[in-house]
Amino acid sequence: MQSDTYIPRRLDDQWKLGFWDADVAFPFVFFLFLGWMSGTKWGFVLCAGAGFFLSRWISRTKADKHPAFAMHWAYWALPTNPATAMRATPPSHIRRMVG
Repeated sequence: MQSDTYIPRRLDDQWKLGFWDADVAFPFVFFLFLGWMSGTKWGFVLCAGAGFFLSRWISRTKADKHPAFAMHWAYWALPTNPATAMRATPPSHIRRMVG
């Protein structure tokens, strides 16, 4: 009973890529890859800049909101398909719940 038990303080932390949340870092990394695939220096610079500004926009949109704001937005705003439909929750197009 006196064994040293570890109790984690944060169970629901967002996924991180270095210091950044994954949903903020993903657009920059994706656009960086697109710029690298373009094969030109200007294409790389333009794609890196677009990815940077998109990441900043997402970061500012998420500021002072729930940590899972991006997942909540995706559930309510994006269309469902059989691959992304959840069984435990009702479809997102049903806005009014009775009961």
